[in-house]
Amino acid sequence: MILKILKWVGIALGVILVALVAVYGYIAVNMNNRMERTYNFEAEPLRITSDSATLARGRHLVAIKGCQDCHAADLGGKIMNDDAPVGRLVASNLTKGPGGLPGDYNEADWINALRHGIGKDGKPLIFMPSHETTLLSEQDMSALIAYCGQIPAVNRSLPDNELGPVALVMGFMGKMPLLSVEKIDHQKPMVASVDSVEGIELGKYLAVSCSGCHRPDMKGGEPLAPGFPPVPDITSSGHVGKWSARQFITTLTTGKTPEGHVLKNEDMPWKMTAQYTQTELASIYKYLRSI
Repeated sequence: MILKILKWVGIALGVILVALVAVYGYIAVNMNNRMERTYNFEAEPLRITSDSATLARGRHLVAIKGCQDCHAADLGGKIMNDDAPVGRLVASNLTKGPGGLPGDYNEADWINALRHGIGKDGKPLIFMPSHETTLLSEQDMSALIAYCGQIPAVNRSLPDNELGPVALVMGFMGKMPLLSVEKIDHQKPMVASVDSVEGIELGKYLAVSCSGCHRPDMKGGEPLAPGFPPVPDITSSGHVGKWSARQFITTLTTGKTPEGHVLKNEDMPWKMTAQYTQTELASIYKYLRSI
């Protein structure tokens, strides 16, 4: 009797295993086809200038938009993650040094990457937050491209992305933003510029950078990936919403909360938010308190 039960248990487990392998096979093929798809978007005119004020703005945007967190301080790229479950996630070399962008990489290519989430070959960029950078104003898009176009060349060759099962499954389920090109409203026009006056509107514009982790409604939720901590609600209804403006700004510039908790930069990139101006941080605070 026991042997018969064990036999049927073994058969059941075998069937479940085959089913799981089949499902994963479908997911892997589906994701691979989506990553290999070629897109083509109509070219957009954008006036790029390289005056000192524009370059200074571009440098500031690189600091506050997380570009250096992923692509390294010199924008020469780095391996962000390399393990079997998630896979190897690589932020490319954005300079024109060996291992970086090709010599003919031009302004239209930058626009395709930042506005549409595709590379020079028309294929999706992997784990590039273009669904956030696509919302930049024309003025800021121009400044970012102008600054990146003149950064010193870095000699750094990096391996290709190689996604593991966790990344593929989470990407398929929409739990990891692997393919920004699929999340963007490509018909939405850029606004010319954004008011720099402290207030809710400026805060809303800047808080787009927070939405990747804290979700579009800023209410956080489950961990971004296995092993990561839950993402907190940073609106007026969350714990952060109880902080004063001074406490909020101090936390985002020092990495230490009012309760004395020291934030890990890997979980909450406070070294990046420390680069925001006081006006920008105050505006983000006002926006978050308004929702």
